[in-house]
Amino acid sequence: MIQTVITPKPLSLAKAAARPLYAELADSLQNLIEQGTLRPGHRVPSVRIMSRQRDVSIATVLQAYTVLENRGYLEARPQSGYYVRPRALTSAPEPRMAKPMCKPAFVGVNDLTADVMEVALNPDYVPFGSACPHHSLFPTKKLARMLGSVARRDPSLIGRPGMNWGYEPLTREIARRYLQAGVPIAHDEMVVTSGATEALNLCLRAVTKPGDTVAIETPAYFGFLEIIQALNLRALEIPTCSRQGMCFDALQDALKNNDVKVVMLMPNFHNPLGSLMPDEKKQRLYELLSAHDVPIIEDDIYGDTHFGDVRPKPLKAWDRDGRVMLCSSFGKTLAPGFHVGWTAPGRYLERIRRLKFINTMGTPRILQKTIAEFLRDGGYDHHLRSLRRAYREHLHSFLQGMQRHFPDGTRYSRPQGGNYIWVEFPVKVDTLRLRKDALKHKINTAPGSLFSAVKDRYRNCLRMSCSQPWSDEMDAALKTLGDLVKQQL
Repeated sequence: MIQTVITPKPLSLAKAAARPLYAELADSLQNLIEQGTLRPGHRVPSVRIMSRQRDVSIATVLQAYTVLENRGYLEARPQSGYYVRPRALTSAPEPRMAKPMCKPAFVGVNDLTADVMEVALNPDYVPFGSACPHHSLFPTKKLARMLGSVARRDPSLIGRPGMNWGYEPLTREIARRYLQAGVPIAHDEMVVTSGATEALNLCLRAVTKPGDTVAIETPAYFGFLEIIQALNLRALEIPTCSRQGMCFDALQDALKNNDVKVVMLMPNFHNPLGSLMPDEKKQRLYELLSAHDVPIIEDDIYGDTHFGDVRPKPLKAWDRDGRVMLCSSFGKTLAPGFHVGWTAPGRYLERIRRLKFINTMGTPRILQKTIAEFLRDGGYDHHLRSLRRAYREHLHSFLQGMQRHFPDGTRYSRPQGGNYIWVEFPVKVDTLRLRKDALKHKINTAPGSLFSAVKDRYRNCLRMSCSQPWSDEMDAALKTLGDLVKQQL
């Protein structure tokens, strides 16, 4: 990473006699961080370079950097240097949890979902509403070389029929990674799918029939709602906390009062809230659903995007009887364009295999083989570390930018992984109207009403995608969005 060059101020530190030099230097750098000149994840000049820039001793610089570490502005990385530490916004409140639904409802998703996704494909628009991470975050050139190599070594893969449950070297690599996360899954218990969406679709079809009730988190990922509507199912929205996920008590009441056929959820970095369910709550939730004999569809697509030191366990880690159908893909971590996902459906494996055959017969083996080789030889763990660092830096930059530009009274979620922030504006704000106004400025947004089957729910909310690299353009677009919100108020 290129080091930032910090030009000395006209007023020399040596002239400031009132305070020690290291304190003046620390305050100077702190101001640059707070003003956004040095952003989260930026590497500050090395101790020697800073010493020459400011004409102070190395000991003074070290002392100043230590002060900033203690204040929480810098972090030291072994054999790498000092970096601006991502700082959570603590002054703004978090979004409020929704009220429970009175009864299940059929989903009536309108054309807004398709419109948001269509505009997301247009590079002329600022992609605040997009679910697609920026292509620069992925090792696309390396994957392209590997794909070419696989095709040259075995060109028959292109002409061979795609019927398969999964390419064994790939399912072995996925199973090995889950074992490291505390989930023992046999490689032959998996079905490789065309992305996570197909995996979720197959799992829902395996355990429901038209008219059945599916319990989901609210706000709900609109992809869940689209699938539920397509299968003519009813959604029962369970209030979800922006920190700890689905409300246990509300789910317990829903199971007592409704004939719930399956629970569908994202325990790790929920879309759109970014919530992370604690391990003890995952265990309690599994035991509750086991007592009611209800299957679980778990979307773990963001599990590898954690900002902490340890990957959170999927709910599948507590599965003792095969009722948890684990689904995920490489769409958010490696190769969105490949659309390679998987499911480990436990006791429903044979049903899923039959449905996969009817649906798409198989997932292109040439893509599976390319990803398998990357997992084995391409430095996937190194790539994940870089990706998680980028996601974290982007998210914190966006949080800081929103707090600068959005009105007082706005609430924000505090994700510890993934790349979304759920924003709750004051009640008078209409994010459907905001979307129309923002499109005039080439800004795409995802209004809150996309994320519920209940009409006008979350009308003052917005899901912000933070997967784009932070830039002056992003900051200017946030300011424009904030100005449009303030006009409504």
